[in-house]
Amino acid sequence: MKKQIITGCSSYVTASWKSLFYPEKLPKSKWFEYYCEHFSTYEFNGSFYRFPSVENLLTWHDKTPSLFEFSIKVPKTITHIRKLDACEDEIREFYAVCLHGLKSKLACILWQLPPSFSFTPERLRRLTELLNPDFRNAVEFRHESWWNRAVTDTFKHNNIIFCNPSYPNLPHTAEVTSRIGYFRLHGIPELFYSEYSEDELSGLCRAIHKAPYEKVYVYFNNTASVAAIKNALVFQNMLKDETIG
Repeated sequence: MKKQIITGCSSYVTASWKSLFYPEKLPKSKWFEYYCEHFSTYEFNGSFYRFPSVENLLTWHDKTPSLFEFSIKVPKTITHIRKLDACEDEIREFYAVCLHGLKSKLACILWQLPPSFSFTPERLRRLTELLNPDFRNAVEFRHESWWNRAVTDTFKHNNIIFCNPSYPNLPHTAEVTSRIGYFRLHGIPELFYSEYSEDELSGLCRAIHKAPYEKVYVYFNNTASVAAIKNALVFQNMLKDETIG
């Protein structure tokens, strides 16, 4: 079975993308529609700052093509403020809102944990207990201590996706803990700004092809400059090149 690799961005409203990507005369209200003509997935980060409603997510659902997919980030009140403590009700509500709002277009639930959240066996156990296995959960760690055998074995056993970030001072890996792969490229060395070279992107393409994934989501989060859209378009074209892989 051919591996499915889907590319997208973590934002679409960067002003500097105008003319480079968006046509000069295209109104901003049409930007997302234009984005959807070129990409089939989007990483929804607005939910990190504000708990979403079903109505809001339905709006996103209804304005996208039938096969479009959204990955969506867990609110920071859960991951960064409470750090997974005493938030069972909020987590259940978030899952329900995502399911009813995005329906079949829901790809992955992204759990981005803060740099201060280092590994302990108790935190690993707690995380595993909180994740609903009926959803595709991708967990992004920002502390190097989570790159260990106990985590990968536990994730494999529970079918949890180990998100592979390209982030300053973190390991550059292609961990495989699920048939689904999830990669986030944040920009190195300048976070959210730096552009990846073609050599770096082709290396990522080869690493993904070699790993035993069935489906892979690749999101460019270096969106504070033109880097993300340039990288996403180049990477998407690379995937069509049968000689890379």
